[in-house]
Amino acid sequence: MPEATETRILLADDHQLVRRGVRLILDAEPDLTVVAEAGNGAEAVEAARAHHPDLAILDIAMPRMTGLQAARELDRTLPAIRILMLTMYDNEQYFFEALAAGASGYVLKSVADRDLVEACRATMRGEPFLYPGAINALIRSHLDRTRHGEPLPERAITDREEEILKLVAEGHTSQQIADMLVISVKTVERHRANLLQKLGLRDRLELTRYAIRAGLIEP
Repeated sequence: MPEATETRILLADDHQLVRRGVRLILDAEPDLTVVAEAGNGAEAVEAARAHHPDLAILDIAMPRMTGLQAARELDRTLPAIRILMLTMYDNEQYFFEALAAGASGYVLKSVADRDLVEACRATMRGEPFLYPGAINALIRSHLDRTRHGEPLPERAITDREEEILKLVAEGHTSQQIADMLVISVKTVERHRANLLQKLGLRDRLELTRYAIRAGLIEP
């Protein structure tokens, strides 16, 4: 029987201890090896371009650029890379968005020691990896759409609005956000007003609570 090809992995998570633990799990397997690490989504995209891994494992809640944003960018610019999302949030909305962003699977950190290795191997075989709660979500969604004759609803907010929501929730001022994204303060304020209106929220505190519930930032 021929020896399995080694899968080269990029691991992105903003917590060094999490990366260390996940790396121990992966590097213990003869067919898996971590070739690069990143502490946020932007670093993950840069590392993917530099190292050309076979598989990117991305945490969803990361500073500056989320794992979902990074996944969308990788899927657009480096489509050969397979993607797995690693998260502490069993969040149905973000599970569907992960699939739409090009991810092949969604692994919960709480059971990573049990599921992650198989998720990596399934992804490299071209198979999706779905944890039990995700399977239930898919079935519910399919049944609801069939019952009502409706497609999956579009995302409530745009990629740019999501980016600004995350930065607002992290405590950045409008001027800081404008500088980071190279846009005007007026544009930041307009996006912020649109977010409040779309989500039915009143202020920064409610935006922050929403971002935590959505898994964009950690409490």
